[in-house]
Parts: sequence; structure tokens; C-alpha cells
Amino acid sequence: MDVFYSIVGFFGSGGVFMYPILLVFAFGVAIAAERYITLAMVTNKNRVVWEKVQPLLNEGQFDEARKMTSEDESTISQVLNMGLSLQGTVRRREDIEIAMEESMMEIVPRLEKRTPYVALASSIATLLGLLGTIMGLIQAFTAVANANPAEKADLLSASISVAMNTTAFGLMVAIPLLIVHAVLTSKTGDIVDSLEMATVKALNVFSRRAKRIAETTLPNEGSAPVEAPAPA
Repeated sequence: MDVFYSIVGFFGSGGVFMYPILLVFAFGVAIAAERYITLAMVTNKNRVVWEKVQPLLNEGQFDEARKMTSEDESTISQVLNMGLSLQGTVRRREDIEIAMEESMMEIVPRLEKRTPYVALASSIATLLGLLGTIMGLIQAFTAVANANPAEKADLLSASISVAMNTTAFGLMVAIPLLIVHAVLTSKTGDIVDSLEMATVKALNVFSRRAKRIAETTLPNEGSAPVEAPAPA
């Protein structure tokens, strides 16, 4: 209970700026929780889909892979389906790669959505803490100016101690939010890297498939029928 009363006393002595800092903290935690859950679900769905699609690609079962990705809403399915829809209709690898990169450009902003708000909340909490301290110091010096000279030193030290509470609370809010923002950014980067890896592997499969088809088709087209020698 002593810890609880200490926290309540610390919060109560910080002044009115403690409440907006607390609201900023709640906002940052809500955004961070939503982003973390969303990114974790995206990671899990992509892993499950890739484990099913990769064997189909390696075996050349593009129709089955195309059907699976078209019926799935995961991010990796959207990227792969863009490439599979063009596989067999265009010959150049670059055309399929451009189409898959275009799909990536639509997906990445959705993955990064609202994550910068966590860093923004961290910065706002720090600035609110500093602002609260400055306002507290202004009030402290104003009160000391009108106080009894014998009490000025004690009053000033007590007022400064209280004024520093907002900066301390702002930093206690900002530091965890900044760490969470780094975690979310790293998690988003891992998802983007996995999508790029799947794109490269799919393109390599398409290229090998096209090369094998070309190798089996060209010799047949270039060979001329051999006429049997006329009987003597």
C-alpha cells in the first residue's frame, strides 16, 4: 500500500499537466497494442500461406497456387497472386517483377499505418513534461518572490521538486513508447523482408519454368524432318 500511496502522491503533486501526459500514454498504448496484434496476425497468416504455396510453386502447380492465393486475403497472397496471374501470359521476368512490386507498394503503407503515432506520443509526452516543469518553476519563483525571506529557500526547493515531477512522468511515459515504436518498426520490416523473399523465390521459379519450356520447344521447332533415302 505504501507504493500505491507514493504513486498517488507523486501524480497528485505534479499538477494539471500530469493528466494530459496520462492521456497521451493511454493513446500510445492503445495504438501500440492494435499495431502489435495486427502485425502478429499478418506474420502468422503469411507463414501459414507460404508453407502451403511454396511446395506448389516448386512442383510447377501454378493453377493450384493461383487458386489458393486468389481465395486468401493475406498480404503474401496478394503479392504472389499478382505474379501468378501474369505467369504464362508474359515472357519477361521484369514485367512480372514490376507487377509484384506494385502490389508491395500498396501493402507496405498498410503495414506501417498508425505506427508513427506511437513515436509522436512519445515526443508529446516529453514536451508536455518539460512544459509542466517550466510552468511549475514560473509559479514557484512567483510564490517565492512574495514569501517571507526566512522561508524562501525551503519554499523554492519544495516547489522545484514538485515541478520536476511532470518531466519525470513525461520521461517515464516517453521511454517505453519509444521502445515499443522500435519493436513495431522492426516487426514491420521483418514482414516486408519476408514478402520480398517470397517475391524473389516466386520469380526464380517462374524463370526456371520458362527456361525449361524454351529449351524443350526450340529444338523441336529448329529441327527439320529427315527424308528417307530413295530405293536404288
